[in-house]
Amino acid sequence: MRCCPTSTLHLLRCLRLRSCTRRGKSRLPLWIRELWAYMSLLVQSLYFNSLTDSDVVFDSVFEPVFWTVDYVTRWFGTVFVCLVVILVSSIVGIAYMVLLPLILNTYSPVWIAWHVCYGHWNIVMIAFHYYKATKTSPGYPPTEKNDSPFVAVCKKCIMPKPARTHHCGICNRCILKMDHHCPWLNNCVGHFNHRYFFCFCLFMTLGCVYCSISGRNLFLDAYKALEVRCSNSHHTVGLLTNYQTSAPPYTFKDKMIHKSIIYMWVLTSTAGVALGALTLWHAVLISRGETSIERHINSKETKRMANRGKVYRNPYNYGSLNNWKVFFGVEKRSHWLTRVLLPSGHTPLCDGLKWDVFPVKKDLIPV
Repeated sequence: MRCCPTSTLHLLRCLRLRSCTRRGKSRLPLWIRELWAYMSLLVQSLYFNSLTDSDVVFDSVFEPVFWTVDYVTRWFGTVFVCLVVILVSSIVGIAYMVLLPLILNTYSPVWIAWHVCYGHWNIVMIAFHYYKATKTSPGYPPTEKNDSPFVAVCKKCIMPKPARTHHCGICNRCILKMDHHCPWLNNCVGHFNHRYFFCFCLFMTLGCVYCSISGRNLFLDAYKALEVRCSNSHHTVGLLTNYQTSAPPYTFKDKMIHKSIIYMWVLTSTAGVALGALTLWHAVLISRGETSIERHINSKETKRMANRGKVYRNPYNYGSLNNWKVFFGVEKRSHWLTRVLLPSGHTPLCDGLKWDVFPVKKDLIPV
């Protein structure tokens, strides 16, 4: 007796339906099923097609780690901003309440004028650029159809990406001329706030170096005073017996002044070294006409072209001086004062969507 193909298919469908109904009775919780589906998707992505390489495998395996880091960084951004404000405010408070009275009582009028003018200028530049860096949008590509040129399509946004645009996993959107996501700003560093970020780092470094150098002698005196007072506190009885005189009074106010000076010097010295190294690195990148992300891209392209016997040239490198002019938005000589040494909210020279490539060697902006 032959088995009819139609009846066989019907029997298989019934068995499958029955097994599905059994599964439905013992369904796992939703979060477990979602986690299992996500892990299955990650495993399947490892052998999705023949174009899979080590980078794809690495990204797929560490995707949960990347997601966790992005989430934590996004959540802690506000905490980091508050920490910066608190630390800077504490140094400014110590400068006004402790250092300024000492300067007025001990320094000559010329040095008093120098410290007052430079200190207030530095504070204004730090506060202005930090506020602008946190509040200014880094720049986003248009979300509607337009005639702007693009070089790729973002795999996550599924939107056209103009040149020098990259996707930020923390902000979860594409950023024009993205450099990096800074947790201390709780914002991306991109085309429209890159100058504010660099100027903040620069003037913060100058302020830390200024406090560290000018307060070195005060730090040594305060440290020695605390050390001497500590040792004398254990020998007060012996001093009273031998010299018949009491130790000089050491009030709570003196103790707090000395500790404040030590705190200020240690904090500004360590921050000056760390922030100075970061500022120097970004200055090198700006001189080369590239961002932190483009540094890695250009390095790979240089090696790839070298293997083919060719030389790679960064299309956005206009020469060191021109790179700084474009970065600061300097169009004439007076702009070095009004746009660099003084607070300025001017926008960059271009819109971040179109870039001039391979310019001529002469000055783009005659100064």
